[in-house]
Amino acid sequence: MEILYTQEKIAARVREMGQEITRFYEGKPLTVVIIATGGVFFAADLLREIKLPLWADTIAAASYIDDRSCGRITLRSKLKLDCAGRHVLLVDEMLDTGVTLRELRHYILGRGALSVRSAVIVEKNIGRPDVAGLAEWTGFIAPNRFLVGYGLDFKEDFRNLPYIAALD
Repeated sequence: MEILYTQEKIAARVREMGQEITRFYEGKPLTVVIIATGGVFFAADLLREIKLPLWADTIAAASYIDDRSCGRITLRSKLKLDCAGRHVLLVDEMLDTGVTLRELRHYILGRGALSVRSAVIVEKNIGRPDVAGLAEWTGFIAPNRFLVGYGLDFKEDFRNLPYIAALD
């Protein structure tokens, strides 16, 4: 296992992202939608750095079966809060194929959100044909390796590591 981003480096970048997001959403009604399960680790830290009133909700969605993307998402839960007339920030641990962010963006816009943007702690450095799945705020651009820690898992293990490492 090779540590790519230490706990200290993650904390500093999350603080910067929180400041950027605070400036961007100043004066706007903000709902943060956390993509469970992996996104909760990053979201807990990020939400403490966003210095604005906000609503928070979670949604369970996945585009993976085992360790492969199936090209579409499966919703395992629904939003509890009404996002109509509000700006929505999706928070997830990683941008890999972009399918989850792209599909959730369409889903939430279809429920009347004013805008939907996203923040991820890690974006894998891979080519993506559909730019609609890209994140507006990214912590780190990571190599195309199997990553664990800070919410990222391998068969549900390693999520609770305080750093991000390459497992391969």
